[in-house]
Amino acid sequence: MQDVFQKRVFDRLAQLPTAARRVRLISRLHLLSPATVENLDEAVRGLIRTDLKKAEALADAAMAIAEMLGDKESQAFASRAKANALWFLGQHSAASDLNTRAIHLFREMGRPLEEARTLSTSIQPLILLGEYDRAQAAGERAREIFLAAGETVRLARLDINVANIFHRQDRFTEALEWYQRAYNQLAPEKDAEGIVVALHNMAVCLTSLNENEKAQEAYEQVRRFCQDRDMPLALAQAEYNIAYLYFLKGEYGRAIEMLRAAYAASVRAGDIYHAALCRLDLSEIYLQLNVNQESAELAQDAFNRFEQLGMGYEAAKSLCQWAIALSQQRRNFRALMLFAQARSMFVAEKNRVWPSLIDLYEAFAHFNDGRYVEARRYCASALAFFRDSPSPGRAVLCYLLLAKLSLKTGDMVSARQDCQNALLGLTGRDTPILAYQAHLVMGQIEEASHNLREAEKRYRAAKDILEGLRSGIRGEELKISFLENRLEVYEKLVGLCLARPSTADNLQQAWTYMEQAKSRNLLEAMVRGTNFIARKRPGKDGVAQQIVKLREQLNWYYHRIEAEQMTDTAGAHELLLHLRQLAEQHEKEFFRLLRELPQDEAEAAGLEEARPATLESVRKTLGPDATLIEYYRIQERILATVITQTSMTMVYVTTTSRVADIMAMLQQQFSQFHLSPEHIDQFVGPLLAATRERLHELYMELVGPVRENLTGKHLVVAPHEPLHSVPFHALFDGERYLIDSFTVSYAPSASIYVQCRQRPATRSGGSLVLGVATEQTPHVEEEIQSVAALLPEPKLFAGSDASELALRENGPTSRFIHVASHGFFRPDQPMFSGIRLGDTFLTLYDVYSLKLCGCHLTLSGCSTGLSVVASGDEIMGLTRGLLFAGARSLLLTLWDVNDSSTAEFMKCFYTSLVDDQDPALALQSAMYQVRQRYPHPYYWAPFILVGGVAGEKSCS
Repeated sequence: MQDVFQKRVFDRLAQLPTAARRVRLISRLHLLSPATVENLDEAVRGLIRTDLKKAEALADAAMAIAEMLGDKESQAFASRAKANALWFLGQHSAASDLNTRAIHLFREMGRPLEEARTLSTSIQPLILLGEYDRAQAAGERAREIFLAAGETVRLARLDINVANIFHRQDRFTEALEWYQRAYNQLAPEKDAEGIVVALHNMAVCLTSLNENEKAQEAYEQVRRFCQDRDMPLALAQAEYNIAYLYFLKGEYGRAIEMLRAAYAASVRAGDIYHAALCRLDLSEIYLQLNVNQESAELAQDAFNRFEQLGMGYEAAKSLCQWAIALSQQRRNFRALMLFAQARSMFVAEKNRVWPSLIDLYEAFAHFNDGRYVEARRYCASALAFFRDSPSPGRAVLCYLLLAKLSLKTGDMVSARQDCQNALLGLTGRDTPILAYQAHLVMGQIEEASHNLREAEKRYRAAKDILEGLRSGIRGEELKISFLENRLEVYEKLVGLCLARPSTADNLQQAWTYMEQAKSRNLLEAMVRGTNFIARKRPGKDGVAQQIVKLREQLNWYYHRIEAEQMTDTAGAHELLLHLRQLAEQHEKEFFRLLRELPQDEAEAAGLEEARPATLESVRKTLGPDATLIEYYRIQERILATVITQTSMTMVYVTTTSRVADIMAMLQQQFSQFHLSPEHIDQFVGPLLAATRERLHELYMELVGPVRENLTGKHLVVAPHEPLHSVPFHALFDGERYLIDSFTVSYAPSASIYVQCRQRPATRSGGSLVLGVATEQTPHVEEEIQSVAALLPEPKLFAGSDASELALRENGPTSRFIHVASHGFFRPDQPMFSGIRLGDTFLTLYDVYSLKLCGCHLTLSGCSTGLSVVASGDEIMGLTRGLLFAGARSLLLTLWDVNDSSTAEFMKCFYTSLVDDQDPALALQSAMYQVRQRYPHPYYWAPFILVGGVAGEKSCS
């Protein structure tokens, strides 16, 4: 009965907003006594892993009561309670001071067991402060007391804390033995808190020892244990560590999902430290996925949280991550400021490695800003440190940057010498990304010296290395080279091929290089699948399973090597050598197994080849009635390649700056349609004339020089970089739009077009129609009713019923899918572009996990076809996700659509599509019909067909 009353009192105390009110409640209940403070201390110890906010409130109440009572006993228990709460809140210095106070008070009162308990709990804050000697001394003194008293359970808890010291010093095997011993002692006693901590820390050690399967089993055991006993804070920590385990294994999609959940749980539990860790890890993943704006925001948030906690090392790491993300966006001035701030923080932390690493980061940033004197100064400073450090890869990077600086200033002798030093540093080392860069720089030196044959030899060596890197393995220096353009080598090779005589072989070789550079990650994702979807795992004993496991282990080794390079502890050099040797052994085994991999297992594991299409396969796919026009940027010039079943032509057509100027004027014309209807009605004639003039200029720049080579009835356009937003089908020759002469479709590259065409079109099954009316799209109801009336076997979901679940359940079996709703494009965060469903927003992350089987899919919302173009011509938008999810053809929009004209367009499109079974012809017909009522291209031309569109029917 007393326990029930105490729980009610403590629950009430935790709800009160001030210490004064809590003391008044205790006084009114006649509980103002040392016993109450001691009970509060026990309550706090039990709550810190379940309800941190409540634990902090009770600790504050204990401190207030102890201050009123004034006796040493109350002050000791209150100090320990507050120290425990502060430790879990990440305020380690304050927690350590309070623990020291409590230890002295308990010793003065002759309370050895309480002194030992406090000594034991004081170890963790001391570890996090880096005071290992004090932590070890506290553990030895506590052990003496517990042994004398026969306190076996408390000895087991002490073992956990002492093991934490070993773990922090990377003595993982010793730490694991101590955790296991503690767990064996605590399990029979059913000590829930101790069991969770022991299991959790065992899993962390197993992760560090590359025992990932055992680690995951231990984390899952912790998760179930916490769920069964309602321990949300411990559960959140387990979720975070499981997510980090997936991150180490390179399974970024699963890591993202779990880190988001772990972050939410940490916030609910008031665990600022783990919430900050979640943000920092998410930032790193997003940076590797080229989602740089989101990465910067997450790193900034992590920095603010760590700074609030007073954790200088973690805060400085967050600053570096933030600066790297800003550098990716070419916001170098701000990045340099953050690098400088991070350097000061690492110096204060007495870390010698990070300041030199930041010198290297800053050197790259200055180089990209054209500030070569500053770049050379920072690079020389970094080289002075890394030349004799256990990080030879960074010394190689320094030499390469110095070579590029000399190349920029025309000092070929120094450039060649520095590049040779880099190549010499790579001798006997398996660091492919650095070897790629060294050959690329040497190729640039040879080209600048007019040794074109030797330059091509070097470029080809760099290209071959880069192709090998596409297996998914990433070396330790990948992140350091974040400012390098790893696709420049293809551009160089194409240029050298075109500088030679225009023979068929030279042109074909140039096109092959060009195709290898375009949207390769998307192509590989379509063939292999990506980490965003949990694929069916191959059998336990197959070669593919061994490869998957080796790939995960290699990711672990690369993370461990990188972490060790940041330390400055005794034995770090020997440990690095050992880790590199193990990684090299695993790499050799990986490539050996890869050569032995049967095709069926490769498909099951997502490891089959994803090579670009050959010219022969493109021609075969096109057939006699289709032409492919593929663009490629070489520096400022744009190259157009026209491929038919029997010929190939390459022509430099225009410049990127010229196209950018015309597109800016065209977009300004389209922006007029956001003004009032009265304005549009008044100026409709001049608006049409001005828009046609811009479309004619684009035609003359991009199509005119190769128009005589365009044959057949269907035109496939494969844009490159800025050309992805050009409405080629609406380009105007002065009399006709291009769509009047050809049916037109788009593809990110020729290889992706072939891949989409090889997907079997769904010839059976019903149709799925989803529609959500909003203020921006009031005519959606009319649109989906007319579309559903035209499609075979329609399933219609409107409003809140047009849910993500409806799409996931019906999408895989649908022949046609039509989604009518408000779409939005995020140029700042393309991965979060999406379309409104009845219960959620469908973003690119969600689209990745859809299952679409060769269907035709239409998204009739605004700007659903827009993409940000990342390095390597990787389009980042809904198009990417839908092609990956399995759609064969897509109907999307390039700009904000008019709701009324869209409804009419869709009715015309589906009427023709159902009759002719040809999306390209249906699009052409619909554009012609809508143009009769809405002549301006703003209304009829936003729609584009993407994917495996054949245009096989004859035009009417």
